[in-house]
Amino acid sequence: MVDYSQLLSERVKIVKPSGIRKFFDIVATMEGAISLGVGEPDFETPWQIRRAGITSLEKGKTFYTSNWGLAELRAEIAKNVQRKYGLTYDAQKEIIVTVGGSEAIDNAIRSFINPGDEVLIPEPSFVCYTPLTIMAGGTPVALPTVAEDHFKVTPERLRAAITPRTKLLVLPFPNNPTGAIMTRSELEAIAAVLRETNILVLSDEIYCDLTYQGEHTCFASIDGMRERTIVINGFSKSYAMTGWRLGWAMGSKELVAPICKIHQFGIMSAPTTAQFAGIEAMRSGEDDVLRMKRQYDMRRRYLVGELRDMGLDCFEPLGAFYVFPSIRSTGLSSEAFCNRLLEQQKVAVVPGNAFGESGEGHVRISYSYSMAHLREAMRRMRAFLRSLKEG
Repeated sequence: MVDYSQLLSERVKIVKPSGIRKFFDIVATMEGAISLGVGEPDFETPWQIRRAGITSLEKGKTFYTSNWGLAELRAEIAKNVQRKYGLTYDAQKEIIVTVGGSEAIDNAIRSFINPGDEVLIPEPSFVCYTPLTIMAGGTPVALPTVAEDHFKVTPERLRAAITPRTKLLVLPFPNNPTGAIMTRSELEAIAAVLRETNILVLSDEIYCDLTYQGEHTCFASIDGMRERTIVINGFSKSYAMTGWRLGWAMGSKELVAPICKIHQFGIMSAPTTAQFAGIEAMRSGEDDVLRMKRQYDMRRRYLVGELRDMGLDCFEPLGAFYVFPSIRSTGLSSEAFCNRLLEQQKVAVVPGNAFGESGEGHVRISYSYSMAHLREAMRRMRAFLRSLKEG
């Protein structure tokens, strides 16, 4: 008999399953359940983008592209970045198209992390950074953020966390799960700390178009940061293209070439059909992005108001499509709160500790769902909280 426990990689053994998917899987088998757990737009991919993908299939464009991605798509990405942030990137050597932003993150970490290198990861934050760091042989170092600081990375906390082994800082803003954003002046304060070091930055800006107050600042646009920053972005959130699996990494050629090296052996190229759809998204999708953003903003304001009215402390999220209320007043842990809410009211939200220990005492609620869906979920949550008070 094969002993699989002896065959598994030690790095894989260390990594815990995703706390998000656990609740998603339960809801999938529970009749009448409402899920507010998955960060996926409820909008369909805009028609003209779908049509571009369909047309590419009809024309038989079903072959591999360059490892780097279609030149036409990379050119459109470069134009988009120039228009939005005033940044100039060589579309041929400094932009690579990937299978979603997730592949770009994985390849970026693997490109630069050696065993023992430390990666600073703000928490709470998306679940992939720590496991990917571990599987690359690196050491994840939590950089806790707190509601009192609006869940932002502060220069003081950053400076205190840096050691001689620090190789990479992850900057995931707008943030999943908190919805926190960082302004240009706040990012400049982070840049001032980094200028004293040789630390690289992985700036995950997948939610950049979903900023509800002010304008998003691309970290690479801050003086001196372009040369040390790998910008990660993609089409999933802004253009409602999650299933197309299309993203990109952008940076100086010295930073992007190693990412392409891993990509060409592990993936070859991103899906060709998705790339043709991505070209159309870049060319004509801006109005659709704004339309969806207005809907998210309405839902955001509704949820914050409802949660506060229920008596929960709720930091106001200014980006992405999540709220991250504190549930400490209930006396329950994040896990217990989510389990009981699911059992008693069939509403699924994600425990805050799924996003790091500093997320304990909170839950993540996604508002990438219809208003009807959200209203019913809030009605059930209100009933649940009432039952807790009544004992």
